[in-house]
Amino acid sequence: MKRTALYAGSFDPITNGHLDIVERAAHMFDSITVGVLVNNSKKPILTLEERIQVVREATTHLDNVEVESFGGLLADYVNRKQFSAVIRGLRATTDFEYEIQMAQMNDRLYTGNTETIFLMTNPKYSFISSSLIKEVASLGGDVSGLLPECALQAIQRKFVERTEDGHNSNLYV
Repeated sequence: MKRTALYAGSFDPITNGHLDIVERAAHMFDSITVGVLVNNSKKPILTLEERIQVVREATTHLDNVEVESFGGLLADYVNRKQFSAVIRGLRATTDFEYEIQMAQMNDRLYTGNTETIFLMTNPKYSFISSSLIKEVASLGGDVSGLLPECALQAIQRKFVERTEDGHNSNLYV
């Protein structure tokens, strides 16, 4: 039986922490789908199409990884695609408290034998979050080395576009 896994998130932008989880999971499963979440309650800096493209570019070195987008309940997508596992990355105990609740609710909604697998983030990436990357970049800080080069370029382009349009590049004003 083919072992398939989903690693879902907004990936706005994908960070080296995300990429580390994808790479490690790719060694554990026959195929990994990176599911780029459509979440209307969030205001991403990158469009859905840009996020998909950046994630694809960041994972081109992994033959068993594909990138798709989805919206709605994670469990509905998992049930439709019949994934063997859902991968979740954990940076700290606060992540675990949230993630365990979500995993238990999703387990109730899964119709198959899908398992949630928690992977601890490599400690060198434990402080990185997409929100922090965007905040630092919006204020002109150097975020190189914290995200794949393609993601860095995409974020830098967005801040250049915002300043050229006359809008404040600070996302948090």
